[in-house]
Amino acid sequence: MEANEIPVPYNVVGNPAPEFELEGYFNGELKKFSLADYKGKWVCLLFYPLDFTFVCPTEVLSFSEHAKDFTERNCQVLGISVDSQFVHKAWVETAKQDGGLGGKLNYPLLADINKEASFSYGVLNEDAGVALRGLFLIDPEGTVMHATINNLPVGRSAKEALRTLKAFQFVAAHEGQVCPADWDEGMDAMEATPEGMRNFLTSH
Repeated sequence: MEANEIPVPYNVVGNPAPEFELEGYFNGELKKFSLADYKGKWVCLLFYPLDFTFVCPTEVLSFSEHAKDFTERNCQVLGISVDSQFVHKAWVETAKQDGGLGGKLNYPLLADINKEASFSYGVLNEDAGVALRGLFLIDPEGTVMHATINNLPVGRSAKEALRTLKAFQFVAAHEGQVCPADWDEGMDAMEATPEGMRNFLTSH
């Protein structure tokens, strides 16, 4: 392995989240952001290909609309693309009718110019030179608990990411219980035992 080569876990889920420190833009300010800044919080990393494109603004704005819901659950959303922090600033401040985000975004956009973060999370499309649509939920101890990766043409769901976050937070707070398919807040969970599984299946 070369000295500057980033090791990539075979599967980041269940492993420590790769660290990063990136320039970014948020709320009128250009500054550095690192994963370590959010130790003790959940983090939702939202990799996307490029600013000023097509599917990307629909995703970025959808997560902005739900940013308060993530914040209320002690989770910080961070958007990451290979654009510079200056392009992020221009994109946020450009009117929607001109392909921008309309002047306000409720979470930071980070600049992965050297593509190391995209590479270390396994979402770099080297042929296109951009990140795939990767979404990662990281727990307060820094472990990746969830990952989804879409190819470029199809966007992701902020509501589904929020549902998944609720499920992982539930099982973290309720030892011995697991969440069945399509579980959402207020629904029955399952004891992680053969008897618990049988009871759940027979009662649902």
